[in-house]
Amino acid sequence: MGIIDHIQEMFTVTRMRKSKRKPMQTVEIRVKLDCDGCERRVRHAVSHMKGVRSAEVIRKQNRVIVTGNVDPNKVLRRVRRTGKRAEFWPYVEQNLTYYPYAPGAYDKKAPSGFVRNVAQAFPSPNAPVEKYTALFSDENVHACSIM
Repeated sequence: MGIIDHIQEMFTVTRMRKSKRKPMQTVEIRVKLDCDGCERRVRHAVSHMKGVRSAEVIRKQNRVIVTGNVDPNKVLRRVRRTGKRAEFWPYVEQNLTYYPYAPGAYDKKAPSGFVRNVAQAFPSPNAPVEKYTALFSDENVHACSIM
């Protein structure tokens, strides 16, 4: 590039439109909900945020699910502003974990069907995967590792 190209780039006006729109995501928050008033207050605070598509409050699980183009930290702050103690949803479904009774994973306070999301509940990515169907092979009689 020469000096003329450099000067031309300096004086060229280009409009670069930056996208301020956040990606569509689902935010799950654990909130202690005691009564209908608490539920209504949290639902009202979250559903009136900019970018929220849907807000679901599950009182039995003490859980709030917000879907939309929102920032998870802003949703958490908005729920905390209602006066409720809130945190991101710390649980995963029990059927998604390999070791649901690993130390630290089983939680008595967790809703039924959920365990705490800890690293010990999932297998190591470096661990070898055993395929039990390969232990017994009709095509290779010497492949039986049990006999």
